Amino acid sequence: MNENADVACILDILKAEMVLATGCTEPAAIAFVSAVAAGHLNGERAEGITVRASGNMLKNAMAAGIPGTPYTGVAYAAAIGASGGDADAKLQVFDHIAPEAFTAAEAMVNGGDVEIFLADQLEKLYVDVTLRGPTHTARAVISGSHTNVSLIEEDGRLVFGGGPAPGGAERVDDGLTEKESSLSVRRIFEFVSGLDPSWSGLRIIRDSIAINSAISEEGLKNDYGLMIGKMMLRDLESGVACDDMIGRAVRATTAGADARMAGAPFPVISNSGSGNQGITATMPVVEVAAWLESGDDRLIRAVTLSNLIAIYIKSRFGKLSALCGATVAATGAACGVAYLLGGDLRAIESAIQNMVGNVSGMICDGAKADCALKIYSCTHAAMQAAIMASHGMRVQKTDGINDEDVEKSIANFAALSSGSGAMDAMILDMMLSKDRK
Repeated sequence: MNENADVACILDILKAEMVLATGCTEPAAIAFVSAVAAGHLNGERAEGITVRASGNMLKNAMAAGIPGTPYTGVAYAAAIGASGGDADAKLQVFDHIAPEAFTAAEAMVNGGDVEIFLADQLEKLYVDVTLRGPTHTARAVISGSHTNVSLIEEDGRLVFGGGPAPGGAERVDDGLTEKESSLSVRRIFEFVSGLDPSWSGLRIIRDSIAINSAISEEGLKNDYGLMIGKMMLRDLESGVACDDMIGRAVRATTAGADARMAGAPFPVISNSGSGNQGITATMPVVEVAAWLESGDDRLIRAVTLSNLIAIYIKSRFGKLSALCGATVAATGAACGVAYLLGGDLRAIESAIQNMVGNVSGMICDGAKADCALKIYSCTHAAMQAAIMASHGMRVQKTDGINDEDVEKSIANFAALSSGSGAMDAMILDMMLSKDRK
């Protein structure tokens, strides 16, 4: 691959995996596919909704807040999408919802008109929504990615089943997985070292810094979720905690997650389909760069490095997993921070080794308020990993799943996800059983 093609390939990956989203990604995806179906109901209003979703989608949407509302969960997401969602907005489907749509959605949910079932699907990212109007029905399915519409039916008649879809849908780029798999830690580091921060293709990086900083600031100002970031700020003001580089990074990152999980009406730039991962891959690096007065060019390189490492490792896991995605995003952040601390390729590799040796087994039990707690832990671990790496310290190959070769350590990390199917099913059953009691 020549240099220009190499740059184009990596910029394509960034464009595909870092996208604007409002609200937690899984409820937004459910609202999106419901809005797609609503566009094929022959102008009728939905009177009933049936949602069949994969376990991972249910798990990640059950307790996540919906922006601008007091609502959480799958039923409200589907009802809002059907009542007033704009399919063309994709993962920003919750933006500009009219008040009457919220009222209609609430009436549908309270009236028992939204049914939710676990889909019998191997696909981890799968949502099938059927809407019933007075005289017509419509069905839409997403699979493989949060906005990939794979099927549309009107009154049981197939109107779309592959290819570029109408109604705001998009196909998965089948070559993207191949592009991501061609990455390596060395290749990413060399790309970042040689990039021109003024490239127009890096606008998504600049946007991620500005947009994710805004939701972080919102989480520090107002009461959201467990208020972990805001409590850290109060501890600082009361003298319980000190103002240092680690504290700033952890505080800002956690505050963003507090706000996002509680449904703050602020967009984020996501990473690998997750807003929390976008916040976690970006905000620690932003705060460290500010503390060190690194300058804009070095900040752009470090945030690019962080997000690319997170994308690369997450591509080995798949979009949804039984393991917490914050561990992956924070591994990217550890690399970005190590770079800001003057780290070379070995330091970047050491930061990854230190993260694999620390937080690699953290489970995902759905998107919810206490995701901010996990992000707190992972961000603190990322700072520790980067600082250790800057001193030449790394977890050794004799320890646990770590290998001498960082690529093998990453492969072992990802293998934990592929081998965790039974655990994933157990977690979902525990979550669903609460509703059965």
